[in-house]
Amino acid sequence: MREKLIVMLGIHPDSKEKGGISTVVDIYRSAGLFERWPIRYVGTMASGSQAGKLRIAMVALLSFVRLLVGGRVALVHAHTASRASFWRKSMFMLLARAARKPVVLHLHGAEFERFYRDECGPLRRAFIRNVLNGAERVVVLSLQWQRAIERIAPRAHVCTIVNPIDLPARARTAAERAANVVLFLGRFGPRKGIYDLLQAIEIVKQRVPDVKLRCGGDGDVEGVRARVSARGLESNVEVLGWVAGQAKEKELERAAVYVLPSYAEGLPMGVLEAMAAGIPVVTTNVGGIPEAVDDGVNGYVIQPGDIAALADRIVRLLDDAALRDRFGAAARQKVEAVFCTERVIGQIEALYAELGAQPRRTANTAAHVGAGDAGRAPSSA
Repeated sequence: MREKLIVMLGIHPDSKEKGGISTVVDIYRSAGLFERWPIRYVGTMASGSQAGKLRIAMVALLSFVRLLVGGRVALVHAHTASRASFWRKSMFMLLARAARKPVVLHLHGAEFERFYRDECGPLRRAFIRNVLNGAERVVVLSLQWQRAIERIAPRAHVCTIVNPIDLPARARTAAERAANVVLFLGRFGPRKGIYDLLQAIEIVKQRVPDVKLRCGGDGDVEGVRARVSARGLESNVEVLGWVAGQAKEKELERAAVYVLPSYAEGLPMGVLEAMAAGIPVVTTNVGGIPEAVDDGVNGYVIQPGDIAALADRIVRLLDDAALRDRFGAAARQKVEAVFCTERVIGQIEALYAELGAQPRRTANTAAHVGAGDAGRAPSSA
């Protein structure tokens, strides 16, 4: 008898535009979750033309229906954000409910509350509540988001599981880093505050003339380059485009300060990756960020849009290597205590077991379930 599958829904692996969901799923893979559990990953969206997106969504939906009809599905784990991502995944979730299969709705959308409150009419809001209430579990990334979803759908079964982060073997000290490099990683656009950061760098360079802002991400890449040119910041700002893998590791090894001045977030992976690497963070008090970054302890937390404060905190850190070391060490300790991969993967595995999914039929697999153990079970593929 073939194993029943956990069908995980997310962004197509071939998509050029990535994001937090892709990063989380990559960590799941590297941590051995796909080896220990019979997970079938189904990519429902990829960047490209509308016709291409529709084709990928339809192929994914047909594949999912075949698995349902064939009796292969034990559990559906749907990673979703807001807007089109939510509407698309809701079709899969409704089909799973009709087939009486448990659904884990894993919310990553930084603007989900705004999406529900300001962008949907009464019928759409009722539909969203129905989807939330019908899921066996709604997983959110912070306690702040748990309270927000409980306000939207009081009958939903909501739990908080933070994003997992792998700890590098060691964190570099301030003396081992480039003393003037500021790093930004994220989608280029208003929500992540990249345009505010460019304005702040204009102020920072009056105090630190050789400051170097390195910007990695996708989105409005050409728009950011145009603004850099218009502001005469070519010698201070380098636009890298999307950064991943070893290139990202090198950026995290080099940077003195990590900055993410967002207006809305869930729990940004870039902030957690920087903290794990021992980099002090300057960010904003939105979403789950205040649950990770303690102002004046492992970074600085400011109000979104406060460009003067943003510039001031960057200068403080660039001017003080001892402060950077102290904040960086505290940041890494926070990640190790709360966000380390083994701890978070253990919570995911416990959730799977609680909802009736079975691990792969391999020796020693059960020892990992819910334990947060650092060991790895062999693959049964």
